Amino acid sequence: MKGEPDFLRRVRDEMTDSRVWIDRLVIGVFALLAGLSVVLFTLLADAASQLFGAMSAKGWWWPLLWTPALTALVVWALRWMPGAGGSGPPQVMAALDSNFDVQGRSALVSLKISLAKVLAVVGALLAGLSVGRQGPSVQIAAGVMYSARRFLSPRSGITARELIVAGGAAGIAAAFNTPLGGVVFAIEELSRKLETRSSGLMLGAIVISGLVGVAAFGNLSYFGRIRIERVGWGVFVPGMLLALSCGLLGGLLARLLFASFKGLPDRFCACRRKWPVRFAAVCGLAVAVIGLLTNGTTAGGGHDHTRALLGGEENGIPLLWTFLKFIATWLTVWSGAPGGLFSPALAMGASLGHDVAHLMAPEYVTVLMALGMAGFLAALTQTPITAMIIVMEMVDGYAMVLGLMSSALVASLVSRMISRPLFSTLAEHIVQRTMSRNYGHPHDPRGEAEHPVKSPLM
Repeated sequence: MKGEPDFLRRVRDEMTDSRVWIDRLVIGVFALLAGLSVVLFTLLADAASQLFGAMSAKGWWWPLLWTPALTALVVWALRWMPGAGGSGPPQVMAALDSNFDVQGRSALVSLKISLAKVLAVVGALLAGLSVGRQGPSVQIAAGVMYSARRFLSPRSGITARELIVAGGAAGIAAAFNTPLGGVVFAIEELSRKLETRSSGLMLGAIVISGLVGVAAFGNLSYFGRIRIERVGWGVFVPGMLLALSCGLLGGLLARLLFASFKGLPDRFCACRRKWPVRFAAVCGLAVAVIGLLTNGTTAGGGHDHTRALLGGEENGIPLLWTFLKFIATWLTVWSGAPGGLFSPALAMGASLGHDVAHLMAPEYVTVLMALGMAGFLAALTQTPITAMIIVMEMVDGYAMVLGLMSSALVASLVSRMISRPLFSTLAEHIVQRTMSRNYGHPHDPRGEAEHPVKSPLM
């Protein structure tokens, strides 16, 4: 009709175009599946950790046999599914590279890779290795969302990149029950920018998958609500010392992890390249010995230990648990076993904050633990905004916001003096090694390589 308002015409077009609604239904269904996949993975991961604890209780010597054997088995099995290795976020970031074609991208994010990732990480947790489940949740959910592309019409305009970013963000949101953390992680680490069209897709995926996580576990299921009663100027000096310490240790760990992934021209890395399964077993044995020294608390992500500290329990000799968890996490990654780094980083930060409080400011123990979590996570990943948001959503009260920002920023700045950003550097290395292996030339950072990447090299 002539003179008809544009608004009414658009509403009519929306209501009469069935393909638009089918595409929206597809996105909604796969976002729901992404949330369910993270929930299922969480249940399996928790069951594996509990089973390891139950077996360890039967005899102190049992992990000395079980952990090396299962670590070797996991690393051996990854030969047939190398895309399921690693922590998760670097693989998703590599899949976003424009040089990957459909085949290469599917070798990093797909339903098959998501299933293999679940089994591999559950195996690592069953072995008692120092890994978490949040990082792998990013790759698992991204693989599920990426599979939606087969059911979308060309008219939808939704790209593979947008599906992967939305899935990765949904994975973080569902794993931590922190919706804002998912949004910020997608902007700060995955996409580096947020377009208007993709923002709606990402937010929709986060809402749907987040609701699934909340329905299954309730709000704040990871550490619970961290209650901060008061914050005074007395926390400034120990807080600054804590941020600097987190920056140094987090940066050092990031540098060690990257060296472990890339490999160095030394005797140990030569043994790993020649006998990867045997090397994994030796690393597993070392992790098992550390577990014996800590009564099993360094196994898994370490959140049980952190909950105990938040509950007022002492952790023995100051700095000892943090140091042992640091070594166990490094050895786990060096072994080649897959697993997340978010949980170990949060646990080490909380433990370091508890130690600083024990030595300098016992009245601010909870405050310093929260600052330590934000600082260590920011130092390891060099994503201070994401680290601050994730911890902020676990803290009761806004009195900690400025403190969390400051701790994350200082720790991240110190870490950058020691190491390059961990996840993005690993992602670049995955692409570069793949390009070199397949085509004999390095990756063009401008995305102008002559040939698309067809398969990843982990």
